[in-house]
Amino acid sequence: MHKQIITIIPHYNNPKGLETSIISINEKIKADIIIIDDGSSKKPNIQKLKEVYKQGTIFYKKHNKNKGIAEALNIGLDYAKKNKYKYIARLDAGDKFFKNKLTKQYKYLEENKDVKLLGTWARIIDSKGNFLYNLKHPTKYKDIKKSMHLNSAFVHPSVMFSSEVLTKVKAYPLQYLAAEDYGFFFNIINQYRAENYPEILIDYVVDENSISTIKREAQVKNRIKIMIKNFYFGAYPIYGIIRSCILVLFSRSVLNKVKSKTYN
Repeated sequence: MHKQIITIIPHYNNPKGLETSIISINEKIKADIIIIDDGSSKKPNIQKLKEVYKQGTIFYKKHNKNKGIAEALNIGLDYAKKNKYKYIARLDAGDKFFKNKLTKQYKYLEENKDVKLLGTWARIIDSKGNFLYNLKHPTKYKDIKKSMHLNSAFVHPSVMFSSEVLTKVKAYPLQYLAAEDYGFFFNIINQYRAENYPEILIDYVVDENSISTIKREAQVKNRIKIMIKNFYFGAYPIYGIIRSCILVLFSRSVLNKVKSKTYN
C-alpha cells in the first residue's frame, strides 16, 4: 500500500533555515519529511524538529562529507521509492510553504491523474525577508514545454510529483552542476504531463550564499548543455541558447534587480 506524501529537504549548514521551513508546513493531510544532511558542520537538532513537527514523521539521513545537492536529493528519491510514497515534494532550508500548499497539490494531482509533476507560483524574497517579486511560470503543459527551452519552468522547491516518474526518470543527473533540477524536469516533461498550480504557495529565498548565486556561471553553462541535449530547430530552442549565452555575462544579483522592476 502506498504512503501518500514525503517532502525531501536537503540540508547543509543552515539549521535555522531548516527549522523555519519545517515550521511553515501546515496541512490538512499527513505529510512526512526526509532530511538529507550533506556533511554539515552545523548540525540540525533533529530531536527538536521531531517534537515541533506534528504533520507527519521526520526521517533523517546524513552524509559524512559534502557530496553536493544532487547526491543528497537522489538519496531522498531512493528513500521515497523504497518506502512506496505516492507523491514526492521538495523544499529547501529557508524557504516556506504557505498554508495547505501540499494539500492543494495533492488534491489537484488526485483529480488530474494525467499530470505527474505539479509546481506552483512563488513569492521571491531576499535573505532578510524583503519582497522582491512574484514569479508566475506558465501553468499549461504546452506552454511549459516551450518555456523550458528558455529556462526552468518550475520553482524547484515548489514541486510535487508522482513517484511513477521514477520508473523512467531514475534520478537527478549528476553531470550538471547547479542545474540538476533543470535536467531532471526536462527529462520528466519529455515523458509525462506537467503543470503549474496558478497560485503563490511558497516563499522562495534568493540568497547570496546559495548554489545558484555562488556557482552562477557553471549553472548557466550547464543549462546550455541541457538545452543542446533537448534541441530541435525552432524559435524557442534557438532563442533560449542565444539568451543563455548572454545571461552568463551577468550576475544573479543584477538579474534579480531587473526582474523585480519587470514583474512588479
